[in-house]
Amino acid sequence: MALPDVLKCVPFPVIASPLFIISNPKLVIAQCQAGVVGSMPALNARPAEQLEDWLAEITETLAAWDRAHPDQPAAPFAINQIVHKSNDRLEHDMVLCAKYKVPIVITSLGAREDVNQAVHGWGGIVMHDIINNRFAHKAIEKGADGLIAVAAGAGGHAGTTSPFALVQEIREWFDGPLALSGSIAHGRSILAAQAMGADFAYIGSAFIATEEARAAEAYKQMIVDSSSADVVYSSKFTGVHGNYLRGSIVKAGLDPENLGEGDPSQMTFGSDRDAQQAKAWKDIWGSGQGIGAVKQVLPAAELVARLKVEYAEARRALCGG
Repeated sequence: MALPDVLKCVPFPVIASPLFIISNPKLVIAQCQAGVVGSMPALNARPAEQLEDWLAEITETLAAWDRAHPDQPAAPFAINQIVHKSNDRLEHDMVLCAKYKVPIVITSLGAREDVNQAVHGWGGIVMHDIINNRFAHKAIEKGADGLIAVAAGAGGHAGTTSPFALVQEIREWFDGPLALSGSIAHGRSILAAQAMGADFAYIGSAFIATEEARAAEAYKQMIVDSSSADVVYSSKFTGVHGNYLRGSIVKAGLDPENLGEGDPSQMTFGSDRDAQQAKAWKDIWGSGQGIGAVKQVLPAAELVARLKVEYAEARRALCGG
């Protein structure tokens, strides 16, 4: 199965993951202009009315870039929609995505046929987050166009399956668009994701340590200073297992070795309830295990440039020169 047209035009095989609280139009625009798919959660716009301003800013700025750079057009952008039943903003946010014809919608926490049909109605495509092969089947059965395999080591609400196993299982039956998430912060890892069978690397944590990211400076520096040994997997904070920076847990006065389990009912979203999620992520900082490759805070364009150089070097090394 060939890639949809909107993904064929992505200059570099990377999709920047939507970072809760952190991603904003400035970061999305910089990512797209650098040649990777930029994305952000719709819920990052607060109040809900701000989402229209943000979508207008992104679409108008990228259109102006394309007019000024016809030989180097921007990559398409994506909006993440939480389709969990508690998200009472979903209908409002989907109406705005339809108005601005968002080219890629990334759906998370449930697969919904009505959402997929709505996106197809305006000509967009849907990439759905999954953590195992069973959820992958469900997503495609309900009309998703592609999958994002969130494997072990990814930031945020990550799975526990090895990327080798997860991609292998998916590729036994699905030949459509596939992105791989999990500890990818170096160009050679992007090439490795493709070698395993993925079309794109899905990168989040490395973009936290960029100048455009809406993260606290201490958070960005902790990404730079930390490695995989500093990442803790826990359900304590949202009720769903995720990866977090040990330093932020200690700073919050908690013992990373004795966190206990969280309550799944904590996982709620919506115009009032997303503030609860924001509080958890504001103080307890998410991160994937690949951050050992992140050595400094950079503009997003410089991070992408570094990844491109590393990717090219890895390809040359594999080809013997």
